[in-house]
Amino acid sequence: MTITAPHLLVEVDGRPATETDLRLRALDSYGHFTAMQVRNGRVRGLAAHLARLDSATRELFGAGLDGGRVRESLRHALGDVRDASARVYVHWPDGADEATLMVTVGPPVVSDGRAVSLMSVPYQRPVPHIKHLGGFAQIHYGRLARRAGFDGALLTGPGGVVSESGIANIGFWDGERVVWPDAPALAGVTMTLVEPRLPEAGTASVRREVTLADLPRYRAAFVTNSIGIAPVARVDETVFPGDAAALKTVTESYERVAWDQV
Repeated sequence: MTITAPHLLVEVDGRPATETDLRLRALDSYGHFTAMQVRNGRVRGLAAHLARLDSATRELFGAGLDGGRVRESLRHALGDVRDASARVYVHWPDGADEATLMVTVGPPVVSDGRAVSLMSVPYQRPVPHIKHLGGFAQIHYGRLARRAGFDGALLTGPGGVVSESGIANIGFWDGERVVWPDAPALAGVTMTLVEPRLPEAGTASVRREVTLADLPRYRAAFVTNSIGIAPVARVDETVFPGDAAALKTVTESYERVAWDQV
């Protein structure tokens, strides 16, 4: 029988989080994390998650993070839970000999496939290639976007250069190929899994600069993150006609990725 996480569970280094653990992490925003969906005890692209955690730990703290340790922490936190949303947070307290891992396990999240709307905002994440903590501006602009009637924010730089959405990567379809913005952004795991598989599906995939002024040229757009892939209905006042066949190709490319045992 499939057991779904009923509520949020939190462990730190393989034991239930204490008040002290949570207090320390509430006061220390220098760290990074990865987010994933678990189904039947498996994760799509687990190796990519582990590689990203190791790379970011090396860059931020000067030492690597063993993937076997991460998997063991995940397995312990999941316990009998088979379906869940899971996150792994990495900190390295002053004086500690190694990184500390906080694993959260909560109810699974499933995309409803609904097209989303995005409001462009003048902000790009600092150190964008790392999925780091302390994203005040992302939260702030996301709240402003929702208050204005949008589903989320689209982060842009000088000249209206498009980078990523507040919580996802974004891709565009020009009628012939998928275009990924060539701008500072996190290489999200879902995008990393989809991008090299598109040519296998007969669809060209390129990276080039995309600006807000360019958006009317595109037929469709979509966002990718740990929840999956969702079409974008509009950005600001630009409405995309949509292309069901192109979105199907992108989605099926992701769905062909194997699930890895935690």
